[in-house]
Parts: sequence; C-alpha cells; structure tokens
Amino acid sequence: MGNACGGSLRSKYLSFKQTAKLGQGQFGTTYLCTELSTGVDYACKSISKRKLITKEDIEDVRREIQIMHHLSGHKNVVAIKGAYEDQLYVHIVMELCAGGELFDRIIQRGHYSERKAAELTRIIVGVVEACHSLGVMHRDLKPENFLLANKDDDLSLKAIDFGLSVFFKPGQTFTDVVGSPYYVAPEVLLKHYGPEADVWTAGVILYILLSGVPPFWAGHPWIRDHGVAPDRPLDPAVLSRIKQFSAMNKLKKMALRVIAESLSEEEIAGLKEMFQTMDADNSGAITYDELKEGLRKYGSTLKDTEIRDLMDAADIDNSGTIDYIEFIAATLHLNKLEREEHLVAAFSYFDKDGSGYITVDELQQACKEHNMPDAFLDDVINEADQDNDGRIDYGEFVAMMTKGNMGVGRRTMRNSLNISMRDAPGAL
Repeated sequence: MGNACGGSLRSKYLSFKQTAKLGQGQFGTTYLCTELSTGVDYACKSISKRKLITKEDIEDVRREIQIMHHLSGHKNVVAIKGAYEDQLYVHIVMELCAGGELFDRIIQRGHYSERKAAELTRIIVGVVEACHSLGVMHRDLKPENFLLANKDDDLSLKAIDFGLSVFFKPGQTFTDVVGSPYYVAPEVLLKHYGPEADVWTAGVILYILLSGVPPFWAGHPWIRDHGVAPDRPLDPAVLSRIKQFSAMNKLKKMALRVIAESLSEEEIAGLKEMFQTMDADNSGAITYDELKEGLRKYGSTLKDTEIRDLMDAADIDNSGTIDYIEFIAATLHLNKLEREEHLVAAFSYFDKDGSGYITVDELQQACKEHNMPDAFLDDVINEADQDNDGRIDYGEFVAMMTKGNMGVGRRTMRNSLNISMRDAPGAL
C-alpha cells in the first residue's frame, strides 16, 4: 500500500477479532479495538489483501485512506486514527460510532417529522459542502453510510465509507457508474457527472427521511390521479417487499426466515409493530382475512386473488396463516442481505455437514424442518449452481441471494452499467 499505511497495528492496539465484530462488508470486517497507551476504544476495519485482486482495488483502498485523512477534523465525518498494514490485511483504525446506522433508525421510526428531517438534512448537506470544498466527491451517500456516534442522539451523524470517493477538480466530469441505485443521480447512469450528483443523493435521503420510502414511484396515486391525494395512509414499502418475496425460490425464502430469526429487536421494531397491527386477534399469526383487512388499511387495492397469492407465498410452512417470523422474513428489507454475517449464518444453516456445499439432501432436510414440499429442489440447485457440479457453494449462494437486490456490495454498479432507474426496486 506504500505511503498510505505505516507501522504495526499490534504494537499499538489490542484487537477483539473473535468477540467484538462490529460489521462486515464485501472487502473488509470491522472490529472493536483498544489503544494500548490510552485504553480508548476504536473501530478497526481490516481489509483482506486476498480480496484486492486488481490494481484498481488497491488504489481504491489507498485513496479511501487518503481522503479520510484529507477530511479529518470535520465533526460529522468519522475520524481516522491511522492505517496499518501486515502480510494479510490493511487495517484502518477510526473513531468508534456506537449508535448504529441512520438507515436502521429510519426503519425503526418509519419516518421523521419535518423539523427533525430538516436538522438531519442540514448535517448531511454540510458534509457534502465540506467534501466538495476540499475537492472530494463521496459518490455513495446513503443512510447506511451515516452512523450515529451516540445511540441517544439522532443528530450525532458521522459520514463513513469513502471507498468510492474520488478527488476532483472544478469542471472535471466522471464516467464510471458507481453508487447505490436507490440514491444515484440520473447523470451518473448517463456516465457524465460531477459533484452535483452528491447533491441529488442528499435530496433523495431527505425524501426518505420524510416519507420512509424512495421518491421514484411514478405510479403512485398522487401522480396518477391528477394530483389528488386520497384520504388514507401511504401505501407502505412492505407490500412491495412481500411481492418480491413471493417471486423467490424456496431456498431464498427459507434463508430469509433464518436471517429473520437472528435479527435484533431494534432492527425489526417497525415490522413488529406492523405485524401486531395486522394480527387483530393477537393470536400470533395473521389469517387471510386479517391480511386482507390490514392491506386495505394501508391503502392497498389488490384483488382477493392477488392477496391470496401473497398469503400463500409468505406462508412458508403451509400452516394456512403467516406467523411472526414468516411475516418478518417476507417484509424484511433486502439491505439485510448485504451483510455478510447474515449470509454466512444462513449458508451454515443449510450446510448441515459443514462441507462448504449445500446439497439436494440438505435442502430436503431443510424443507422438512420448515414443513415445505420438497418438489422441484433440483431446479433450485440448478438455478444457483453456476459451475454445474450439482451443489451450491458459498459464492453461488451469495450470488443467488443478492441477485436482483439493487445496491449489494461495494462496487455493484461498476459491473452493472446498463442499469436504469426503473429497474431499481420501489421500496425502501
């Protein structure tokens, strides 16, 4: 890595790699670490050199470190403490943000008041202005890339993840397509853009803060019905998620259920509240009539046959009702699939013998556990089995789970240059 890194991590920090993992991404894992000389806790992102395959990958990490140092001192940008390198990893030690992601706060709350959204947007726009004034374009602003320094203070925002950020000069334009489809500016897709793209993204975040959903719903009744807003709640993103869920194969549905069972109360608080609202008799399961009435209250105009199809799709164990975990699995935001710890846990659940592969026999066993019919399992295997060896390895499993989930991975759009705004899912 050259001049970007220096010194030994172990000589200065005690790392809690086995017990205190804070997060995991495509290129690196973030752990808690403690500075030996002061006892102060920090976050350490360890990037595996094995995953830095191309010169571009190496340059991305080097530039990320340089930009973090360049922006150091701004109160709403995560502070870098230092960068270190050994034979296997590049380590970036930075300020610890214990309050979690802004994204999870939005999911938890549904949306913010105008006053609170204005306060948060002022901070986000301030970060954009600071970056641009220092000749830096972030290029991947989104609620997931703002952490809270303090869990009790919604305004303690810190911008993170400068892995796609670049230095720019006034008037310079860029052509590489990067970012996350929910938030990316149209000119990025047209491969001719500058720092203004960050401003567009900040506007998208503002819209989501206020409404809880992305802005690109051209078919919404407010637009379709000549601007007349019906006197009922906004149709939530949850309906869109259930529709996505209904199109998934059995393995993906079961995997989502496994992931749903592992999530914390904080991560699913909003969905839990929605389940309890629909479960009118507090039985712990949603019947067809309850689902129909619940969707009606949320503004759905689905036909009875469509609601029945959604019911059948979400009822993983064929009990005739949707239990709590089934509801969470069907309505879970696909952002959760970006998190490698969830994917690893789900894969391990199916890989009963720890061989590193999911076989037809193991799928049959999982179907039995979930009371699902085991017909067409060969088709499920074939759908994911890229090397045609009759089984699914972890890489193939990840590819299947993230297929069609816009925004997965650090460089997703770099390999998806033909994506258009209409292809992005219409739900947060």
